[in-house]
Amino acid sequence: MNFESGEIYTLKLVSGEEITCKIFNRFADSIEVTQPISMVLGPQGLQMMPSLFSANQDRNVHINTATIVMQAETREDVKAKYIEATTGIATPPAKQIITG
Repeated sequence: MNFESGEIYTLKLVSGEEITCKIFNRFADSIEVTQPISMVLGPQGLQMMPSLFSANQDRNVHINTATIVMQAETREDVKAKYIEATTGIATPPAKQIITG
């Protein structure tokens, strides 16, 4: 699996859980990630919640790569929400030109 440090990825785990996380480091059999967020489908659509409720959010987490079924680059809108949820920094929406 190819992961770039500092990039945000969406991962599907063997448990069926989908998480979004920022890659910190890559090892032979694991990846070290920052603030993994679980993606859940709720009444208002896609929602984010911490993957580990009782963990220190300032510490990185290791994920065994054998538990990853799929990996993908995260959609830009989800990436912006992830950054906002983990840093408090909101990304302004892209400007659009309306023609008609």
